[in-house]
Amino acid sequence: MVKVTMKEVLLPNGETLAYREREGGETKVLLIHGNMTSSKHWDLVLDQMDAKYKLYAVDLRGFGASTYNQLIMSIKDFSDDVKLFVDEIGLKDFALVGWSTGGAVSMQFVADYPSYCNKLILIASESTRGYPFDGKIKEHDELRRFALHEEIKQDVIRTIPVQIAYDTNNTELLKLIWNSVIYTHKQPTPELYDEYVQDMRTQRNLAEVHHSNNTFNISHHHNGLVEGNGKVDDIHVPVLVLRGDRDLVITAEMTQELLEDLGEKAAFIELKNCGHSPLVDDLPQLLHAMTSFLE
Repeated sequence: MVKVTMKEVLLPNGETLAYREREGGETKVLLIHGNMTSSKHWDLVLDQMDAKYKLYAVDLRGFGASTYNQLIMSIKDFSDDVKLFVDEIGLKDFALVGWSTGGAVSMQFVADYPSYCNKLILIASESTRGYPFDGKIKEHDELRRFALHEEIKQDVIRTIPVQIAYDTNNTELLKLIWNSVIYTHKQPTPELYDEYVQDMRTQRNLAEVHHSNNTFNISHHHNGLVEGNGKVDDIHVPVLVLRGDRDLVITAEMTQELLEDLGEKAAFIELKNCGHSPLVDDLPQLLHAMTSFLE
Protein backbone atom coordinates (compact mmCIF):
# COMPACT_ATOMS: atom_id res chain seq x y z
CA MET A 1 0.00 0.00 0.00
CA VAL A 2 1.27 3.46 -0.87
CA LYS A 3 2.19 5.71 2.02
CA VAL A 4 0.07 8.81 2.72
CA THR A 5 1.36 11.33 5.26
CA MET A 6 -0.72 14.06 6.91
CA LYS A 7 1.21 17.32 7.14
CA GLU A 8 0.57 21.00 7.74
CA VAL A 9 2.17 24.27 6.72
CA LEU A 10 1.90 27.80 8.12
CA LEU A 11 1.14 30.38 5.43
CA PRO A 12 2.38 34.00 5.43
CA ASN A 13 -1.24 35.16 5.92
CA GLY A 14 -1.44 33.43 9.31
CA GLU A 15 -3.54 30.46 8.20
CA THR A 16 -2.31 26.90 8.57
CA LEU A 17 -3.28 24.48 5.82
CA ALA A 18 -3.27 20.74 6.43
CA TYR A 19 -2.61 18.41 3.53
CA ARG A 20 -2.11 14.78 2.60
CA GLU A 21 1.03 13.83 0.69
CA ARG A 22 1.23 10.49 -1.07
CA GLU A 23 4.53 9.03 -2.15
CA GLY A 24 4.92 8.52 -5.87
CA GLY A 25 6.95 9.20 -8.98
CA GLU A 26 7.87 12.34 -10.84
CA THR A 27 4.43 13.42 -12.10
CA LYS A 28 3.00 15.79 -9.50
CA VAL A 29 -0.74 16.25 -9.00
CA LEU A 30 -2.52 18.58 -6.56
CA LEU A 31 -6.09 17.65 -5.61
CA ILE A 32 -8.58 20.34 -4.53
CA HIS A 33 -11.77 19.20 -2.77
CA GLY A 34 -15.22 20.78 -2.89
CA ASN A 35 -17.88 21.98 -0.47
CA MET A 36 -18.82 19.77 2.54
CA THR A 37 -15.61 17.75 2.08
CA SER A 38 -11.85 17.95 2.65
CA SER A 39 -8.73 16.11 1.53
CA LYS A 40 -10.18 13.11 3.39
CA HIS A 41 -12.65 12.58 0.54
CA TRP A 42 -9.76 11.96 -1.88
CA ASP A 43 -8.66 8.87 0.08
CA LEU A 44 -9.74 6.33 -2.56
CA VAL A 45 -7.86 8.28 -5.24
CA LEU A 46 -4.80 8.54 -3.00
CA ASP A 47 -4.97 4.79 -2.39
CA GLN A 48 -5.59 3.59 -5.94
CA MET A 49 -4.15 6.09 -8.43
CA ASP A 50 -1.05 4.75 -10.17
CA ALA A 51 2.10 4.97 -8.03
CA LYS A 52 3.94 6.94 -10.71
CA TYR A 53 1.96 10.00 -9.60
CA LYS A 54 3.14 12.05 -6.64
CA LEU A 55 -0.12 13.28 -5.04
CA TYR A 56 -0.96 16.17 -2.77
CA ALA A 57 -4.45 16.83 -1.37
CA VAL A 58 -4.96 20.04 0.61
CA ASP A 59 -7.61 21.01 3.16
CA LEU A 60 -8.84 24.44 2.08
CA ARG A 61 -9.17 27.15 4.72
CA GLY A 62 -12.05 26.34 7.07
CA PHE A 63 -12.16 22.64 6.14
CA GLY A 64 -10.64 19.53 7.66
CA ALA A 65 -7.62 20.21 9.83
CA SER A 66 -6.88 23.64 8.35
CA THR A 67 -7.44 26.85 10.30
CA TYR A 68 -10.17 29.43 9.71
CA ASN A 69 -8.82 32.64 11.21
CA GLN A 70 -10.08 35.00 8.50
CA LEU A 71 -13.40 34.73 6.66
CA ILE A 72 -13.40 33.41 3.12
CA MET A 73 -15.48 35.74 0.98
CA SER A 74 -14.54 34.70 -2.57
CA ILE A 75 -13.20 31.80 -4.59
CA LYS A 76 -10.09 33.93 -5.09
CA ASP A 77 -9.48 33.86 -1.32
CA PHE A 78 -9.22 30.07 -1.57
CA SER A 79 -7.01 30.13 -4.67
CA ASP A 80 -4.69 32.73 -3.14
CA ASP A 81 -4.28 30.37 -0.17
CA VAL A 82 -3.36 27.62 -2.62
CA LYS A 83 -0.72 29.93 -4.15
CA LEU A 84 0.81 30.55 -0.71
CA PHE A 85 0.59 26.82 0.02
CA VAL A 86 2.43 25.62 -3.09
CA ASP A 87 5.09 28.30 -2.58
CA GLU A 88 5.66 27.19 1.01
CA ILE A 89 6.11 23.52 0.11
CA GLY A 90 8.02 24.31 -3.10
CA LEU A 91 5.52 22.72 -5.47
CA LYS A 92 5.75 23.67 -9.17
CA ASP A 93 5.07 22.10 -12.55
CA PHE A 94 2.06 20.12 -11.36
CA ALA A 95 -1.33 19.12 -12.67
CA LEU A 96 -4.30 20.54 -10.79
CA VAL A 97 -7.49 18.57 -10.17
CA GLY A 98 -10.58 20.33 -8.79
CA TRP A 99 -13.79 18.62 -7.74
CA SER A 100 -17.05 20.64 -7.59
CA THR A 101 -16.26 23.93 -5.79
CA GLY A 102 -12.63 22.85 -6.06
CA GLY A 103 -13.04 23.23 -9.81
CA ALA A 104 -13.74 26.94 -9.41
CA VAL A 105 -10.76 27.30 -7.05
CA SER A 106 -8.56 25.51 -9.58
CA MET A 107 -9.72 27.64 -12.51
CA GLN A 108 -9.12 30.83 -10.54
CA PHE A 109 -5.64 29.62 -9.55
CA VAL A 110 -4.61 28.68 -13.08
CA ALA A 111 -5.90 32.01 -14.42
CA ASP A 112 -4.08 34.06 -11.77
CA TYR A 113 -0.83 32.08 -11.55
CA PRO A 114 -0.06 30.74 -15.04
CA SER A 115 3.47 29.49 -14.43
CA TYR A 116 2.59 26.78 -11.90
CA CYS A 117 0.31 24.23 -13.57
CA ASN A 118 0.77 22.16 -16.69
CA LYS A 119 -2.73 20.64 -16.91
CA LEU A 120 -6.14 21.14 -15.33
CA ILE A 121 -8.80 18.51 -14.62
CA LEU A 122 -12.28 19.61 -13.57
CA ILE A 123 -14.42 16.89 -11.95
CA ALA A 124 -18.14 17.70 -11.59
CA SER A 125 -17.06 21.34 -11.48
CA GLU A 126 -19.25 24.37 -11.08
CA SER A 127 -19.43 26.65 -14.07
CA THR A 128 -17.02 29.41 -15.07
CA ARG A 129 -20.11 31.53 -14.25
CA GLY A 130 -20.42 30.28 -10.68
CA TYR A 131 -23.11 28.33 -8.88
CA PRO A 132 -26.28 30.29 -8.03
CA PHE A 133 -27.65 30.22 -4.51
CA ASP A 134 -31.44 30.19 -4.24
CA GLY A 135 -32.91 30.27 -0.76
CA LYS A 136 -35.50 31.49 1.70
CA ILE A 137 -35.30 33.52 4.91
CA LYS A 138 -38.61 32.11 6.13
CA GLU A 139 -40.30 28.83 5.23
CA HIS A 140 -43.25 30.52 3.47
CA ASP A 141 -41.05 32.87 1.41
CA GLU A 142 -40.73 32.49 -2.34
CA LEU A 143 -37.48 30.84 -3.37
CA ARG A 144 -35.16 33.53 -4.77
CA ARG A 145 -31.52 34.05 -5.61
CA PHE A 146 -29.69 35.71 -2.76
CA ALA A 147 -27.11 38.43 -3.37
CA LEU A 148 -25.60 38.90 0.09
CA HIS A 149 -23.58 36.75 2.44
CA GLU A 150 -25.85 37.80 5.32
CA GLU A 151 -28.89 36.48 3.46
CA ILE A 152 -27.22 33.13 2.80
CA LYS A 153 -26.39 32.81 6.50
CA GLN A 154 -30.12 33.09 7.26
CA ASP A 155 -31.26 30.63 4.58
CA VAL A 156 -33.65 28.02 6.00
CA ILE A 157 -33.36 25.60 3.07
CA ARG A 158 -29.67 24.74 2.68
CA THR A 159 -27.58 26.74 5.14
CA ILE A 160 -29.20 26.56 8.57
CA PRO A 161 -30.32 22.88 8.44
CA VAL A 162 -26.86 21.69 7.40
CA GLN A 163 -25.16 23.88 9.99
CA ILE A 164 -27.44 22.49 12.71
CA ALA A 165 -26.67 18.95 11.51
CA TYR A 166 -22.95 19.74 11.77
CA ASP A 167 -23.32 21.19 15.25
CA THR A 168 -25.53 18.41 16.65
CA ASN A 169 -23.79 15.50 14.89
CA ASN A 170 -27.01 14.63 13.07
CA THR A 171 -25.41 11.99 10.87
CA GLU A 172 -28.78 10.71 9.67
CA LEU A 173 -29.69 14.08 8.14
CA LEU A 174 -26.27 14.51 6.55
CA LYS A 175 -26.47 11.05 4.99
CA LEU A 176 -30.03 11.76 3.85
CA ILE A 177 -28.81 14.89 2.05
CA TRP A 178 -25.90 13.08 0.41
CA ASN A 179 -28.00 10.05 -0.57
CA SER A 180 -30.61 12.29 -2.20
CA VAL A 181 -28.25 14.39 -4.34
CA ILE A 182 -24.78 12.78 -4.38
CA TYR A 183 -24.71 9.08 -3.47
CA THR A 184 -27.89 8.40 -5.42
CA HIS A 185 -26.72 5.10 -6.88
CA LYS A 186 -23.75 3.83 -4.93
CA GLN A 187 -22.58 4.63 -1.41
CA PRO A 188 -19.21 4.31 0.30
CA THR A 189 -18.67 1.38 2.64
CA PRO A 190 -20.48 1.99 5.97
CA GLU A 191 -17.23 2.57 7.85
CA LEU A 192 -15.91 4.98 5.24
CA TYR A 193 -19.27 6.77 5.00
CA ASP A 194 -19.20 7.40 8.75
CA GLU A 195 -15.69 8.82 8.40
CA TYR A 196 -16.82 11.09 5.58
CA VAL A 197 -19.74 12.41 7.61
CA GLN A 198 -17.53 13.24 10.57
CA ASP A 199 -15.16 14.95 8.15
CA MET A 200 -18.04 17.07 6.79
CA ARG A 201 -18.59 18.39 10.32
CA THR A 202 -15.13 19.99 10.32
CA GLN A 203 -16.40 22.63 7.87
CA ARG A 204 -16.61 26.11 9.42
CA ASN A 205 -17.36 28.22 6.34
CA LEU A 206 -20.61 26.86 4.88
CA ALA A 207 -22.33 30.21 4.20
CA GLU A 208 -19.10 31.74 2.94
CA VAL A 209 -18.58 28.95 0.41
CA HIS A 210 -22.15 29.36 -0.84
CA HIS A 211 -21.55 33.11 -1.17
CA SER A 212 -18.22 32.56 -2.96
CA ASN A 213 -19.82 30.18 -5.47
CA ASN A 214 -22.75 32.54 -5.95
CA THR A 215 -20.51 35.49 -6.86
CA PHE A 216 -17.84 33.59 -8.85
CA ASN A 217 -17.77 34.55 -12.53
CA ILE A 218 -14.64 34.43 -14.70
CA SER A 219 -16.62 34.35 -17.96
CA HIS A 220 -17.58 37.14 -20.36
CA HIS A 221 -21.25 36.85 -19.38
CA HIS A 222 -23.45 38.25 -16.64
CA ASN A 223 -24.50 35.34 -14.46
CA GLY A 224 -27.69 36.89 -13.14
CA LEU A 225 -25.92 38.45 -10.17
CA VAL A 226 -22.50 39.71 -11.21
CA GLU A 227 -20.75 40.57 -14.45
CA GLY A 228 -17.97 38.24 -15.56
CA ASN A 229 -14.38 39.47 -15.32
CA GLY A 230 -13.11 37.54 -18.35
CA LYS A 231 -10.32 35.81 -16.41
CA VAL A 232 -11.16 32.57 -18.22
CA ASP A 233 -9.03 33.97 -21.07
CA ASP A 234 -5.99 33.67 -18.79
CA ILE A 235 -6.27 29.88 -18.58
CA HIS A 236 -3.61 28.64 -21.01
CA VAL A 237 -3.21 24.97 -20.10
CA PRO A 238 -5.05 21.94 -21.50
CA VAL A 239 -8.27 21.31 -19.57
CA LEU A 240 -10.21 18.07 -19.14
CA VAL A 241 -13.85 18.51 -18.09
CA LEU A 242 -15.52 15.47 -16.50
CA ARG A 243 -19.20 15.19 -15.55
CA GLY A 244 -21.26 12.18 -14.56
CA ASP A 245 -24.30 11.60 -16.74
CA ARG A 246 -26.58 11.62 -13.69
CA ASP A 247 -25.01 14.41 -11.64
CA LEU A 248 -27.82 16.12 -9.71
CA VAL A 249 -25.61 18.94 -8.38
CA ILE A 250 -23.93 20.15 -11.57
CA THR A 251 -26.39 20.44 -14.44
CA ALA A 252 -25.57 19.67 -18.06
CA GLU A 253 -26.16 23.38 -18.75
CA MET A 254 -23.45 24.38 -16.26
CA THR A 255 -20.98 22.04 -17.92
CA GLN A 256 -21.95 23.43 -21.31
CA GLU A 257 -21.17 26.93 -20.00
CA LEU A 258 -17.74 25.67 -18.93
CA LEU A 259 -17.02 24.20 -22.33
CA GLU A 260 -18.29 27.27 -24.16
CA ASP A 261 -16.19 29.64 -22.05
CA LEU A 262 -13.02 27.51 -22.14
CA GLY A 263 -13.29 26.92 -25.86
CA GLU A 264 -10.70 24.87 -27.74
CA LYS A 265 -8.45 24.47 -24.70
CA ALA A 266 -11.00 22.08 -23.10
CA ALA A 267 -11.88 18.45 -23.81
CA PHE A 268 -14.98 16.79 -22.35
CA ILE A 269 -15.67 13.25 -21.20
CA GLU A 270 -19.04 12.16 -19.86
CA LEU A 271 -18.63 9.61 -17.07
CA LYS A 272 -21.19 6.87 -17.58
CA ASN A 273 -23.57 5.98 -14.75
CA CYS A 274 -21.88 8.47 -12.40
CA GLY A 275 -23.34 11.19 -10.21
CA HIS A 276 -21.62 14.05 -8.40
CA SER A 277 -19.05 11.73 -6.81
CA PRO A 278 -17.44 9.56 -9.49
CA LEU A 279 -14.80 8.90 -6.83
CA VAL A 280 -17.34 6.57 -5.23
CA ASP A 281 -19.59 5.73 -8.18
CA ASP A 282 -16.91 4.43 -10.54
CA LEU A 283 -13.34 5.11 -9.45
CA PRO A 284 -11.71 2.97 -12.20
CA GLN A 285 -13.55 4.94 -14.90
CA LEU A 286 -12.54 8.23 -13.27
CA LEU A 287 -8.90 7.24 -12.86
CA HIS A 288 -8.71 5.99 -16.45
CA ALA A 289 -9.98 9.35 -17.73
CA MET A 290 -7.60 11.28 -15.48
CA THR A 291 -4.44 9.28 -16.20
CA SER A 292 -5.09 9.12 -19.95
CA PHE A 293 -5.17 12.93 -19.95
CA LEU A 294 -2.13 13.32 -17.69
CA GLU A 295 0.14 11.03 -19.71
